[in-house]
Amino acid sequence: MGLYTQLTQKQRYQIYAFLKAGFSQSAIASEINVHKSTICRELKRNKGQKGYRPKQAHVIATNRRQKAVKYVKLTPKLIILVNNLIRQDFSPEQVSGTLKRNHGLMISHETIYKHLLVDKANGGTLYKHLRRSNRKRKKRYGSRNLRGQITGRVSIDLRPTIVDNKERIGDWEIDTIIGKNHKGALLTIVERKSKYTLIQRLSYKRSQLVADATINLLAPYPEKVFTITSDNGKEFAEHQRISKQLTAKMYFAHPYHSWERGLNENTNGLIRQYFPKNTDFKTITNESVEKVMDRLNNRPRKTLGYATPNEVFFGKHFKHAA
Repeated sequence: MGLYTQLTQKQRYQIYAFLKAGFSQSAIASEINVHKSTICRELKRNKGQKGYRPKQAHVIATNRRQKAVKYVKLTPKLIILVNNLIRQDFSPEQVSGTLKRNHGLMISHETIYKHLLVDKANGGTLYKHLRRSNRKRKKRYGSRNLRGQITGRVSIDLRPTIVDNKERIGDWEIDTIIGKNHKGALLTIVERKSKYTLIQRLSYKRSQLVADATINLLAPYPEKVFTITSDNGKEFAEHQRISKQLTAKMYFAHPYHSWERGLNENTNGLIRQYFPKNTDFKTITNESVEKVMDRLNNRPRKTLGYATPNEVFFGKHFKHAA
């Protein structure tokens, strides 16, 4: 006997009769030849305000089955659509969410993972578009702040509460990614609510260049820049010039508290998918950086209801490429 059986209307009338006769749930299950958990579930899910009624219970159960999510199988046409999204570096979960949101198709991310495994077994390369991180995190014990104090820095403790709650667009986190042999860098800025990301290549990680690049990236959005939060790197020493030029407040996280800029840390991890460690940033082009920025801003995010950062930041709806 299986653990769960779909009950018929006749069986529901039998359950009602046995209940009236004072039978226990185990006894009822034995009488109508189902598992006792089926009776327990039936009485819990399908009773009304006046108790268990067979006709009402059958209507409730039938309506639930009709409204239940029905996942579709991968057809050759759907496989083409899925493959195109995977090649845009969507995760299986993002593919599933996008298909549901834009096409009304219910395909589980587990099905998509299985599809990628079959493709890999057959010599395909779709799996290479999946994000993987095998890096082990190292703990810091008794670390001292050796990066020096930045003049005029304002602690994150003084940052408005509205920033923590992500209630508005206009609060940014900023950081740098260092290239091979500490030569060259990427400046990364991400908006907290929309996840909208800006990236610029730097020849050197100098405070003047970082300030210039920050102003250059954020100046086009004067009404969407309220606060900027950074770590304590000396490259942000010209924070006062940044604040003045952008008319924004700049705050500094506590030393070695990377979780206070968790979104920026996560975004840098996504960028590393395209520019792995030991990448020489002096050899990459501005066009390749813009391409990565475009990929990230047009990638649906689960935390945004599978909308893209572009859609949320600009308040528009962009159709994804099929």
